[in-house]
Amino acid sequence: MSSHQTAQTMKPATAAKKLGVYLEATPAEFQEGVVSRAELNALQTDPPAWLQELRRTGPHPRPVVAAKLGVSIAGLARGGVSEALTTEQIEALKTEDPEWLRRERATQAEVRKESVRIKEKNAERDAKNS
Repeated sequence: MSSHQTAQTMKPATAAKKLGVYLEATPAEFQEGVVSRAELNALQTDPPAWLQELRRTGPHPRPVVAAKLGVSIAGLARGGVSEALTTEQIEALKTEDPEWLRRERATQAEVRKESVRIKEKNAERDAKNS
């Protein structure tokens, strides 16, 4: 008996998420098909022009927008940003530097600082217990 392996595939939404792009901005053939693991790897290692352009100019999905602005996804929502933004729109927001963005960046900085503190505390505890 030979074991026949089928190619692992994913929905376009999953592939877009893994590629860090906004699904609705991808070409129709990408949105309508399925993506194999091999195709995803090929897109990551040698991105076609459309993927390079999407990554460069957007529109970007919320996780990418949040990362580029230095805030959390929840912070974006609190700031009233619920849609995908282009690189140009993100840069305009950075330049404008509204109050909500400053507040969310400060919150994010505190969260990171607290995460580091907890990590160090746990490392000390683990070192004592070893």
